Amino acid sequence: MASLNAARRVVVKIGSALLVDRQTGALRDAWLGALAADVARMRADGTDVILVSSGSIALGRAQLGLPGRELTLEQSQAAAAVGQIRLARAYDGALADHGLRAAQVLVTLEDSADRRRYLNSRATLQQLLRLGAVPIVNENDTVATDEIRYGDNDRLAAQVAVTAGADRLILLSDVDGFYSAPPGTAGAHRFDVIEAITPEIEAMAGDAGTGLSKGGMKTKLLAAKMATAAGCEMVIAEGSALHPVRALEEGAAHTRFLAQGSPQQQRKAWIAAMKPRGRVTIDAGAARALGQGSSLLPAGVTAVTGRFRRGDPVAVVDADGRHLCQGLTRYDADDAGRIRGLRTEQLAGVLGYPARGPLVHRDDMAF
Repeated sequence: MASLNAARRVVVKIGSALLVDRQTGALRDAWLGALAADVARMRADGTDVILVSSGSIALGRAQLGLPGRELTLEQSQAAAAVGQIRLARAYDGALADHGLRAAQVLVTLEDSADRRRYLNSRATLQQLLRLGAVPIVNENDTVATDEIRYGDNDRLAAQVAVTAGADRLILLSDVDGFYSAPPGTAGAHRFDVIEAITPEIEAMAGDAGTGLSKGGMKTKLLAAKMATAAGCEMVIAEGSALHPVRALEEGAAHTRFLAQGSPQQQRKAWIAAMKPRGRVTIDAGAARALGQGSSLLPAGVTAVTGRFRRGDPVAVVDADGRHLCQGLTRYDADDAGRIRGLRTEQLAGVLGYPARGPLVHRDDMAF
């Protein structure tokens, strides 16, 4: 496939069956070391990398001597609590061998369903990447219940890709792509590229999910729909060999699901389609700055109207009421009103807490 160097930000999902030996329950240290080398090479090429990793329950159940049959919710949570420590330590050590710093990020479904928590997750990931860390994301299985869980890391990986604005999502799996029928059956063939997920494609997905893995092809297709709609290309590849990402670059079999536009285009379209919860009026200097690609600073704001919370969409208008753009605000209506017209260094003194910078960041703005 095309070099991963073309991707600005990549999310790689690692399934339990790749990371944990099915027979012994032990971590596959050599495989993890090779993956870390792949991550280091991508980082050296200027690509941001986020890992979404299964494995905590599989590791923990072996440590606790839990049976091989289906675990109860309480057993799964206990296994995750034990396994997550070892999983984080393993990633930290493997990446440290290449001079990289690992960062553990545990999430639940509520972190994407609630707008404020979604924005916090996005800000955390962005900051970690800016600081040069490699986020290792996993569902917080120690507290997640059936009602508040993603249920599989394929869809979690897609949500992380959308949240982080990634332009490529790689699902490393035990299968080398999307097939028209279960691999090995008569007439089954692998798709090299899928341009659109049609009802016919959806009908080909079966329900897998055996052994250490929860996800099947149906969950991967759901992940593809989520990722590609947000402008993120998705790839399914077999990942058991050492250096799985390098193998993918060198032509290993895979299926590509083409993105619908770019992450930036799709995010801007999403923001533009939202109904504003308030209005922010700005002066002529701020209007010129926005036209040159700047964020909206409180100093240029002359009036704030409406009732909105942090993360809500607001319309930005000039002194004559002309609609310039709209964006997601970093402050609620009360705080936005208190800091209008103030310079950045004045904000903390008025707010009583460290300021979040611009009122609307340029990345959260649609013209």
